[in-house]
Amino acid sequence: MPRNLKIVIGILAVAVIIGLISLGSLRNHMKGLDVTQSTEEQARRAVLEPPISTPTDQPVEAKIFWAAGAGKVAPVEIELPLSADPVERSEQLLQALIANPSTADQRTLPASTTLLGFYILPDGTAVADFSDSLASELPSGILSESMAVDSIVRTLAANMPQLRRLKILIHGQEVDTLAGHVDLTGFFDLNPAPAQQTSTASAVGEPAANSEMNVTAPSGASPPALASASQTKPSH
Repeated sequence: MPRNLKIVIGILAVAVIIGLISLGSLRNHMKGLDVTQSTEEQARRAVLEPPISTPTDQPVEAKIFWAAGAGKVAPVEIELPLSADPVERSEQLLQALIANPSTADQRTLPASTTLLGFYILPDGTAVADFSDSLASELPSGILSESMAVDSIVRTLAANMPQLRRLKILIHGQEVDTLAGHVDLTGFFDLNPAPAQQTSTASAVGEPAANSEMNVTAPSGASPPALASASQTKPSH
């Protein structure tokens, strides 16, 4: 074999070995990045979603509405330690709805959804403020959006009889629809007062029209700004 050919082959062999070593190092580096990003995400969620517990928590049989087939939700009774404080109790229920489905098929809200805030106004109106992922990571479609809203509304209605109606915000803002279909510009009835004359929505996604609401923050809390809901747009 000519000497020059031996030199070329030797150089190629060394280059291949260096490439393999570099590839292994790159893979290890990428794995390290994945672990770091995962750790940072867990830390971020731990800050945004600290476990809600209070000294008044007592084990209670709560009804959580999860998916029960295409376009349907149904109550599942689970025991939860719930606070006597209505705001904290509502937050605990919604966090259970997000985090505790037994199977992936039962999930109605994206796992990455964060409850950013919950407020109860003096007239019994509840305001639930969710992170952007509730809208951005939910499959667009009337069924998936209706199930998401229905699970929120019915979970609160079944466990919080003092709440009259619900306003859903996304990152502190009123949005027209959840992910393109279900109307979020109005309010969803929870437990209307017996003497209250309401125009009840015929289905989730068609919230009842309400007169303009003067928002007053509960003590120690400042709910996000709410737009007037004197008219409700029909869902598409």
